[in-house]
Amino acid sequence: MKIIKDKVAKLSFVALLVSVTAAMFYTPTASAHGEKSQAAFMRMRTIHWFDLNWSKDQVAVNETMSISGKFHVFAGWPETVDKPEVSFLNIGIPGPVFIRAGSWIGGQLVPRSVTLELGETYEFKVLLKARRPGDWHVHTMMNVQGGGPIIGPGKWVTITGKMSDFRNPITTLTGETIDLENYALDGVYGWHLFWYVLGIAWMVYWCRKPVFIPRRIAVDAGKADSLITPTDKKVGMAFAAGTMAIVAISMGQANEKYPVTTPLQAGLMRGIKSLELPQPTVSVKVVDASYRVPGRAMQMTLELVNNGDSAVRLAEFNTAAVRFLDSEVYEDDTNYPDDLLAEDGLTVSDNSPLAPGETRTVEVTASDAAWEVYRLADLIYDPDSRFAGLLFFIDEDGNRQMVMVDAPLIPTFI
Repeated sequence: MKIIKDKVAKLSFVALLVSVTAAMFYTPTASAHGEKSQAAFMRMRTIHWFDLNWSKDQVAVNETMSISGKFHVFAGWPETVDKPEVSFLNIGIPGPVFIRAGSWIGGQLVPRSVTLELGETYEFKVLLKARRPGDWHVHTMMNVQGGGPIIGPGKWVTITGKMSDFRNPITTLTGETIDLENYALDGVYGWHLFWYVLGIAWMVYWCRKPVFIPRRIAVDAGKADSLITPTDKKVGMAFAAGTMAIVAISMGQANEKYPVTTPLQAGLMRGIKSLELPQPTVSVKVVDASYRVPGRAMQMTLELVNNGDSAVRLAEFNTAAVRFLDSEVYEDDTNYPDDLLAEDGLTVSDNSPLAPGETRTVEVTASDAAWEVYRLADLIYDPDSRFAGLLFFIDEDGNRQMVMVDAPLIPTFI
């Protein structure tokens, strides 16, 4: 019986060490479009990204690129998602392949969280510095406290060069210039190694005895008190006292070595300036809306009224970052991601110029495989099956105006 217990103990110990080692050194990679994993209503009824521009498709290590554009905070924010009262402008990338050199909303530097107002539209810009070579899918993203990350459209960007050439120099408040890429890296490695060794020593001490199954047998037999010896208690106290002493001594040494420090800034920035967009001259009423499942198309009946002094035509429907265009009215020249752009995806029953003062009811169809590819059709299975999006109208002089639409969406299967 003792031989069996010893073998079980050894196998258990080996399995535990293998698991810990795998967790330490295994780094999974992903190559997917993260926005697909988010519920359709999240992408349609929260943050609407538009007029986006990725300044470069290819950069070298140490070079910079920017992502800029606008986003509209939907006034009919879903009740199941916390309001964007604490939000952080971010970039969705697979790890630190870029570093963020700066972020701006409404022309104001935003290094920390901000408060966004429902129904407002904001300009933004994020400056990125290339760090790790490869092909990376770079997304816009807004982190909302209580709501999670709201992912916007993404585009493939290629980084060339060698990661070993990357430098990230900054000048501290005391005038010292350091490279954040490798600053105090020896200390980081050293402390990690020290605590790993200490942790393994702790595991070795306890795992030298029968573990798991033999211990469970002892507990079931009412002999749990026999598992912990007086020596075990002394060793446990020694580890605890030693750990506290090491932390206290190292903290004192760090404070002595770095007497000038500032805490991480975690305050909330309010009063971010929104865009002062002109009041749209076109009013839109959604009479009804349905999603035709076999045809992967959304159909809307819209009542349009032109209250301006110039004729207009419907050019684009934008929802969840997928853009449906009427190519006869508008052609995109911004190099927008192809998989998110349906250049001929918008069909209007009568898209002739809507004259000033004219009222017209039209049938609008937004059709493209993106409804299924990006799982937007999942909206019809939501308990609150509603869609939301941006309609863009263009007048005779090429001026564009944006109108927000929101309505229930009914599925049809024929």
